[in-house]
Amino acid sequence: MRLSSGTSRRGFLRRENAALHRVGLASALVISAATAAPANDSKVGRMLMQLDPDARFEQICDLEAAKRIGKEKIYRPERAIVSALDEPKIAATTMTGKGGAFKSKGQWYQFSFTCQTSPDHMQVLSFSYQVGEPIPQEQWEKSGLW
Repeated sequence: MRLSSGTSRRGFLRRENAALHRVGLASALVISAATAAPANDSKVGRMLMQLDPDARFEQICDLEAAKRIGKEKIYRPERAIVSALDEPKIAATTMTGKGGAFKSKGQWYQFSFTCQTSPDHMQVLSFSYQVGEPIPQEQWEKSGLW
C-alpha cells in the first residue's frame, strides 16, 4: 500500500517504529545520565537488544554521539541523531556520516562522525566527531528535528 506522499506503508511504519524506539532510548539515556546508576545501563542494553541489528547500530551511535559531545563544556546534548540530515554510510561495523545533528540548549547543531562498533552493535569501539555549524531553525521541521 502507498500513502498519499508516495511512501509505502511498510516504510512509514518502519520509520515510525524507529522514532518510537529513539524516544524510549532517549528517555533511558536521560534517566541514566541523571542517576548514573549501573542498572540503567543494563536497561538500555535490553532495549537495544530488542531492535533489529541495523536500528541497533544507529541507536548505539546516536547514544555515543550524545555522550561524547556532552563531555565538551559548551554543549549539553538533549539528543543526537546520526542520520538527521543525511543517511550515514556503513561498511561492516563502521558508520560514517556528515549529516548528524544534536540539540543543545535549544539549538540544533550539525556534526560529522565515524562510529565503529562490535559485530553485534552492542559496544562502541571507537567514535570520533567534528561539530559543525548551528542548523537554522527554519530547517528543523523538514529534517524532523524537534
